[in-house]
Amino acid sequence: MSDINVIFKNNAQWAEQVLKRDPEYFSARATSQAPQYLWIGCSDSRVSANLITGLKPGEIFVHRNIANLVVPGDLNCLSVIKYAVDVLKVRHIIVVGHYGCGGVYAALENQKHGLVDNWLKQIRDVRDKHSHVLNGLADQQTRWDKLCELNVIQQVQNVADSSIVSATWERKQEISVYGCIYNLNNGLLKDLGCQIDLPH
Repeated sequence: MSDINVIFKNNAQWAEQVLKRDPEYFSARATSQAPQYLWIGCSDSRVSANLITGLKPGEIFVHRNIANLVVPGDLNCLSVIKYAVDVLKVRHIIVVGHYGCGGVYAALENQKHGLVDNWLKQIRDVRDKHSHVLNGLADQQTRWDKLCELNVIQQVQNVADSSIVSATWERKQEISVYGCIYNLNNGLLKDLGCQIDLPH
């Protein structure tokens, strides 16, 4: 069996198991979605929004990219945010990083990887902004973990500063922006305490 056929086989088995448990599962979700959450996360294959949160398809809208960045010129990410707040009316935008992020490590070490270096510049800017904090930490692992957290906090601010979310707040639509980090070693999310809400 070729590698791609494993995907089709697993899919068929999964769909069959789901229908055995809930015959209406697919028909109930086929016509619409009404998620309360937008998850902006890393593309890392170990960090799956639905698995980590225990939410079903249709309950969380997801955007993923390398190192969970929200870059002002990224039309893909901004379009996802726009659709989520204007059409789906999500109430919560969650930026989720993870410890052990390779993109963050490459930025921390100033490693060169070609095209992706243009993307990682955003994290290098965060690194430079907080160099006084990072340089004061005891070892490289601690600095890496801290930069993973600082990157999430910066992306939360980028979401809040976007014209899309600003306009949403101007019309008094309730949206909260949060930052969390996922621990690959124990499967737990940690709230980074950087929540930004509708200004009063």
